[in-house]
Amino acid sequence: MEARMFGAGGTKTRDRIGALPAVRPGTPHIEDSLQWVTARIPPALVREIEGHAKRAGVTRSEAIRECLAVGMDTIRGREGVPGGRVEEVLGAIESVRVAVELLGPPTLGTQRLLAHWATRGGGVNVDEDELLAEVRAVGADEWEQTISEAERGLPEPSMSFPGLERS
Repeated sequence: MEARMFGAGGTKTRDRIGALPAVRPGTPHIEDSLQWVTARIPPALVREIEGHAKRAGVTRSEAIRECLAVGMDTIRGREGVPGGRVEEVLGAIESVRVAVELLGPPTLGTQRLLAHWATRGGGVNVDEDELLAEVRAVGADEWEQTISEAERGLPEPSMSFPGLERS
């Protein structure tokens, strides 16, 4: 399917029926500053753009111009960021997620069992839920301290990623 758009320096053209578009006298004509561009677009993408246009209450041409502008902003924002580096960061994030999935359940299970055994043995004067809450609070404080210390030891990033900040 083909999509046509206006761009700078375009000419007046006929619409699908063949008539020239209506222009009110004294009103600037948007097509005078736009130029036709032809692009072959997969049908699924055309349906997405048309859906976006309908939701936004704009014409398909306006939706296409918006999509192209956002796309170009995204491309400009990625300049200087090598694709391999992005993949490396995503891989590191996935590794952390897998590690947390492996370590989280046993850690929480161990906390629950220790709290249960400690309260059953009569060695503490609180119930299991209170002891578990205390264990979690102390664990959270220790975790925050460990993360803060680890972040102090990290080198500053060599390139800036918009929207990505370390806390």
